[in-house]
Amino acid sequence: MCGIVGAVAQRNITPILVEGLKRLEYRGYDSCGVALHTDGRLQRSRSTSRVADLEKQIDGAALSGFTGIAHTRWATHGAPLSHNAHPHFSPNDDSARIALVHNGIIENHDELRAELSALGYVFLSQTDTEVIAHLVDHMYNGDLFDTVQHAVKRLTGAYAIAVFCRDEPHRVVAARQGSPLIVGLGKGENFVASDAMALAGTTDQIIYLEEGDVVDLQLSRCWIVDVDGKSVEREVKTVHAHTGAAELGPYRHYMQKEIFEQPRVIGDTLEGVTGIMPELFGDGAYKVFKQIDRVLILACGTSSYAGMTAKYWIESVAKIPCSVEVASEYRYRDSVPHPNTLVVTISQSGETADTLAALKHARSLGMQHTLTICNVATSAMVRECSLAYITRAGVEVGVASTKAFTTQLAALFLLTLTLAQVNGLLSDEEEAAHLKAMRHLPVAIASVLALEPQIMAWSEDFARKENALFLGRGMHYPIALEGALKLKEISYIHAEAYPAGELKHGPLALVTEEMPVVTIAPNDTLIEKLKSNMQEVRARGGQLFVFADVDSRITSGEGLHVIRLPEHYGLLSPILHVVALQLLAYHTALARGTDVDKPRNLAKSVTVE
Repeated sequence: MCGIVGAVAQRNITPILVEGLKRLEYRGYDSCGVALHTDGRLQRSRSTSRVADLEKQIDGAALSGFTGIAHTRWATHGAPLSHNAHPHFSPNDDSARIALVHNGIIENHDELRAELSALGYVFLSQTDTEVIAHLVDHMYNGDLFDTVQHAVKRLTGAYAIAVFCRDEPHRVVAARQGSPLIVGLGKGENFVASDAMALAGTTDQIIYLEEGDVVDLQLSRCWIVDVDGKSVEREVKTVHAHTGAAELGPYRHYMQKEIFEQPRVIGDTLEGVTGIMPELFGDGAYKVFKQIDRVLILACGTSSYAGMTAKYWIESVAKIPCSVEVASEYRYRDSVPHPNTLVVTISQSGETADTLAALKHARSLGMQHTLTICNVATSAMVRECSLAYITRAGVEVGVASTKAFTTQLAALFLLTLTLAQVNGLLSDEEEAAHLKAMRHLPVAIASVLALEPQIMAWSEDFARKENALFLGRGMHYPIALEGALKLKEISYIHAEAYPAGELKHGPLALVTEEMPVVTIAPNDTLIEKLKSNMQEVRARGGQLFVFADVDSRITSGEGLHVIRLPEHYGLLSPILHVVALQLLAYHTALARGTDVDKPRNLAKSVTVE
């Protein structure tokens, strides 16, 4: 799910909605739709093709109206179907009263679906969005604004919604929690969208809604209440699309924006995952997964660290031997092939030259079972592999990868669970627990982002240093590697990462008062070992900066600085910890005055050797 546009005006808004969808196409999508208030009833047009084709459908049906909403959606798995496309109606027949679009993931949709089904509501889709539409219809009290305020209190998870009602023809109500939403102000007309770029050319007066906000848009009214239901005023910003500011919104850099988009894109990547099914990775996946007895991961840079993290998951949960190879090395060396190997490539762009070459090399050795984790559905990597899982990170402008990395981790964890299930190693109870944790990820990440002020304070110390050391153990060692890479990429501080147990084998010689040591310290089975490593650093005057769990007994003291992540997250803990490290790297670079989005000598996609 990718883009929202809505409008209430005294003119035909159909061209505005369609143009808004076109401006959101860069996010990627596989279905789209528009709903309008026309002649006292709700009408819509939906398509599993491009926005241009939707536009032809609308023109052919002569749809027009003064109030409406539109949406682009990118389905997580299977062929996208029109009945899953937005907008959704309730009731879903000719008597439709509510039209609604939604970005995000509702964690308690199963419970709400059961409750509403018992009340007689009929579901025509597999989406959690239809659940919200029926919920709003069920709770409707004659005042849509009041109804939505009460309805969102029933939702657990992340969402951005826009809704209008047949019985209130000049009104659109919107709300957000964990997914971005903006308001555009006009003269006698108002708009809502997930990105200000959607409204470029329509209005340059933009309000960025805050977490928990609900907004009532009428012809000459824009009324916002906060999460407590109190009326609030939000700053109106003048945004000129041609400057690029529309995409940046309230953020200073694309990297910062992309860090804060992670709750949404994780939700988008996992949207529609209602169970652990091999078919999530393509037709024939079950047969392939039953045949393989080992996994080979090929990737470069940040993607290779995602693969290293997945190695811990795959071997501990799915009990399958897993090796991770840097693609630029693997393609040139002799290796011992095994025909029953699942070759997994990881790439944001799907065009990384070394990874593509490594994939072809593996296939030339007789390893034909191939799967890619990729952010671009039309890329060469997807075309070359027999199976694929497409992440929904959207366009990532910043050279230093952030949201692409965490969506890769989410997809790799899903792959781990699927392999475990195929091998009979995942009970129903374990599957339910893992799915619950994954659905909660957007909320958990948002809680880490709320630590930004504390992390900013640390960055002032880091900005004055020229070297840094990162330590982790187990599945957090690759996260330490990623944290060090982020710091060196954008702040130009020399940073290295080691398994904490390797301190005595060399790195300890570098520890002085001028060497900040970042330690990832979750409350897992290795915490006592890690504490011993930390004592070795303190004994030599090193400054420790520790990311610990909420229930950690590690406390701040002389030379020991501690930030507690809000949740203890078990196997998915690496995803939360890396978000904190991204913020540390970003604010350190900001304090040093470097070009955060375009660090020297680096390119976004490495499509040559």
